[in-house]
Amino acid sequence: MNFIATLPKPFFVLAPMDDVTDTVFRQIIQSTAAPDVFFTEFVNVDGLMSPGRSKLMKKLRFVEGERAVVAQLWGLNPENFKVVAEQIADGTIARELGLPDGCNFVGVDLNMGCPAKSEVQNGACSALIKLENRQLASDIIDAAKEGLTGRLPLSVKTRLGFNEVDMSWFEFLLGKDLNMLTVHGRTRKEMSKVPARWELIGDVVKLRDALAPETLMAGNGDVRDRPHGEELAEQYGLDGIMIGRGVFQDPYVFAVKSPWDAKTKAERIALYRQQVELFQETWQNRERNIKTLNRFCKVYINGFDGAKELRERLMTAETTGELIVLLGA
Repeated sequence: MNFIATLPKPFFVLAPMDDVTDTVFRQIIQSTAAPDVFFTEFVNVDGLMSPGRSKLMKKLRFVEGERAVVAQLWGLNPENFKVVAEQIADGTIARELGLPDGCNFVGVDLNMGCPAKSEVQNGACSALIKLENRQLASDIIDAAKEGLTGRLPLSVKTRLGFNEVDMSWFEFLLGKDLNMLTVHGRTRKEMSKVPARWELIGDVVKLRDALAPETLMAGNGDVRDRPHGEELAEQYGLDGIMIGRGVFQDPYVFAVKSPWDAKTKAERIALYRQQVELFQETWQNRERNIKTLNRFCKVYINGFDGAKELRERLMTAETTGELIVLLGA
């Protein structure tokens, strides 16, 4: 039985976010209130099959203590999807990352929803929703399945449509025998400018029930916390809930009852210091720019007197050592 089939209902997933959901931040969230599944950042298969592979491997990096990590892939060349999926399934990439035998990803997800302009202009990610790109989307899914050969589950994360809601896209996807489908409740055109339309995610669930009842369905978009996610799962018949930006408001967003509002200034600073120290330990060869930590600063340095002034000082730091001093280590 594959990993996805063993998940509780509703299960909770940390959404893939570029320069956010790396191994460091995932370890922090695992230490606070862990979801059932973690997604990596999205990594380009075409880049992984090029001389630039070594620079991209950081996006797939994880440590032995991490639980339930799904590798999220994007790109354009079906053959590269096949090869990378095979390398994930047989443990080649895990060994390349220095992990011991038996420690591997639990699944592969295909990014068919990212709305970023550069990816869309290249015909990738959410551009695959377009009718004229549907054959390529089919080829990519088939290639990934061929590479996995049933050894790991395959899922797709996507949006309600490109310029408008497109239920034919979901009829197509639900005909591809996926293990899981995650739907973000907005079109590509809407980006994040309008509230997520959960009633339409519910319509996709009904379609799933009719066409592919074995495919698990997860919803994503504007989920505030676990209790909110549980309500949405119950209301719309979902198997799982994915939370993304909500984690920036509360590092305990996956907790049944979050303690974050009651955390003291010292406790908030200590958790950020923990992330900075882990960042320092993990990226010793400067694989990641210190400035990527700035986007996390407001997560922790918030909700107490003097937080704004401290954030301003932290965000001008040039080294992790300087950050640690400012955080009072």
